[in-house]
Amino acid sequence: QVQLVESGGGLVQAGVSLRLSCAASGRTFSSYAMGWFRQAPGKEREFVAVVSGSGLISAYADSVKGRFTIFRDNAKNTMYLQMNSLKPEDTAIYYCAAGPSASTVRIGDVNYWGQGTQVTVSS
Repeated sequence: QVQLVESGGGLVQAGVSLRLSCAASGRTFSSYAMGWFRQAPGKEREFVAVVSGSGLISAYADSVKGRFTIFRDNAKNTMYLQMNSLKPEDTAIYYCAAGPSASTVRIGDVNYWGQGTQVTVSS
């Protein structure tokens, strides 16, 4: 069993940076690919970024490519999402997720979800 807890959300102005964290319980953190998803009001949950268990492979949605960076620290059982040049359209609840591989996490086939953290970007 893995529990995921997100933190770092908040209300910020457009153009600034924010870093989200996802802390995981359990001893098998490095065996899971980890991802970030987001859900804006009135919209479906969408993929944002994924990182492999080793941290060597990552992938991003086109909407965040070049602005967001996903990385992990397996020694700390923590995954991060560095968000730069935030835009109002980035406003959403951000969820972290864990699954068996980057390819499955990317399509939403995950084993565990966090509870979400709100990110609001004002113009």
